[in-house]
Amino acid sequence: MALLVQKYGGTSVGSIERIQHVASKIMLAKSQGHDVVVVVSAMSGETDRLIRLAEALSTEPTPREYDMLVSTGEQVTMSLLAIALANHNCRARSYTGPQAGIITDNVHTKARIIEVKTETIRRDLAEGYVVVVAGFQGVNSQGDVTTLGRGGSDTTAVALAAALKADECQIYTDVDGVYTTDPRMIPEAQLLPQISFEEMLEMSSLGAKVLQMRSVELANKHNTPLRVLSTFNDGTGTLVTFEDKVMQRRLVSGIAFSREEAIISMTGVPNRAGIEGHILGLVSDAHIEIDMIAQNATDKDHTDFTFTVQRQDAPKTLKLIEAIASDLGAVAVKSNDKVAKLSLVGIGMRSHTGVASTMFKALGRVNINIQMITTSEIKISVIINEDCLEKGVRAVHEAFELHKSAAERHLAFMET
Repeated sequence: MALLVQKYGGTSVGSIERIQHVASKIMLAKSQGHDVVVVVSAMSGETDRLIRLAEALSTEPTPREYDMLVSTGEQVTMSLLAIALANHNCRARSYTGPQAGIITDNVHTKARIIEVKTETIRRDLAEGYVVVVAGFQGVNSQGDVTTLGRGGSDTTAVALAAALKADECQIYTDVDGVYTTDPRMIPEAQLLPQISFEEMLEMSSLGAKVLQMRSVELANKHNTPLRVLSTFNDGTGTLVTFEDKVMQRRLVSGIAFSREEAIISMTGVPNRAGIEGHILGLVSDAHIEIDMIAQNATDKDHTDFTFTVQRQDAPKTLKLIEAIASDLGAVAVKSNDKVAKLSLVGIGMRSHTGVASTMFKALGRVNINIQMITTSEIKISVIINEDCLEKGVRAVHEAFELHKSAAERHLAFMET
């Protein structure tokens, strides 16, 4: 008998029929003797509907009330699923994040979990209940409801799995697992049977939508087995595990991408010591996350400073940078929110050369200009025009033969 934490995303619980289907999967696990804790997202489209309601009343709703509102979507799902289970004589109890003991910091809309109190859940499991928990939410030290940011239900599931020392955390979604890239864009993309925590962390941070980045960080930190599975198709999915347990080492595992990018540039910035820290500090103080950074000294007295942010933060960032530029006496500020980030990820990059040149040549062959580049041990990211993204992903996918099966890629890796 195992203790399983299962998470079902918005598409998986998007209708009454799908909630009933999820209930049947949970009951199957129970019939096999497993204890089951379930984490659910809001029904597909519900969170967006709630956000639109708030925006109809205010362009900037207060963060506390925003969290109170958007957290209700998951509460609807948890109750409906518990009702569906009980209707089939499967005892279930549902809890909001606060009721389940999910304690967070005080940052609304992007809260971090600081503690999970498991007494209530352990009691219910001991009594034979399926425990259904609303994902994406917790409670802060003031007793206010907080939310964990988009995709936060994944983090809820992993945090519960770690606290309960579950045998496996299973993330059920509308895809069969983790692919070499998004199969909706590239149908030839291949399912990865395994992927390392480090690769998955990079892919999540770079735009892959399968798992939220913080959930992968938590699973890695707490050594929690993590598996991505399809709600609708049978299969073993993708196991996210440690590098030394990945059976088939690959030069490149996959391609992640993000359309939610914007470039902000300042030209003619005074070239003096500490200026970069001053600029980035002011941006950070405004709770704006910076991704890629580039600097180019145009002469001994001036430099150009360029960085990327999330597209949704671009208007706020641009306003701030314009004020900073005025204070510093910079020549000009420019922005471009019609860009995308394309990233190549693979643990094999550590020991093989030529990956960057292969990637850049592939993009060049289809006439795609690269605007910014950043690298790490296992990833290469470039910023390109958004309208070139699909063409770029396809070109790089083909260049590294990611359309081939895992066995074929393994053989090619061993021969190089």
